[in-house]
Amino acid sequence: MLDCVFARWQPTIGDPTWQGWATVLVYLAAAALAFRAGRASFPPATRARERAFWGLTLLLLLALAVNKQLDLQSAVTAAGRCLALAQGWYGQRRLLQLGFLIVLALLAAVFLAVLLRMLRGSWPRSALPALGIVFVCTFVLMRAVGFHHIDRLLGLTMGLPVLSLRANTALEWSGPALISLGAVRIFRLSGR
Repeated sequence: MLDCVFARWQPTIGDPTWQGWATVLVYLAAAALAFRAGRASFPPATRARERAFWGLTLLLLLALAVNKQLDLQSAVTAAGRCLALAQGWYGQRRLLQLGFLIVLALLAAVFLAVLLRMLRGSWPRSALPALGIVFVCTFVLMRAVGFHHIDRLLGLTMGLPVLSLRANTALEWSGPALISLGAVRIFRLSGR
């Protein structure tokens, strides 16, 4: 099984372009701001929940920074493909893929419900970074779906001809940017 996986996936840099490395830095900068925001002074009624939110946000951003270049989801995909080939159900993989996407969508809905409950009473401070989390999760789901027309859309370039910013990069940076803005707002509200 490992031979099959490593024949299809190599532990190399997933996106060696300037945009790939810039995305890693965007995730790491947002993670640093999330760390600082989690140490801010919050009202006693919501303190524990808001700190937990910022801690989870920090972990998510760090995981995405690491995954951006290691491309671990491709290793999982390769393992699934190898398993399907070895067990002889590769021809029926579409049904499993659909089930996987349904489970991902349900997990996203549960995550959103938990997020809404976690942040109750703190929406003036938490709405912007929560929207950033929604953007991040939506982007991850879009990439997980991987339909060809979505992949073509994400590959388009936009902006200045010199930079040739891909739509994929602009969308991926949106979530961490909103989270970062929310963290900076927390600093300003808490006087730090």
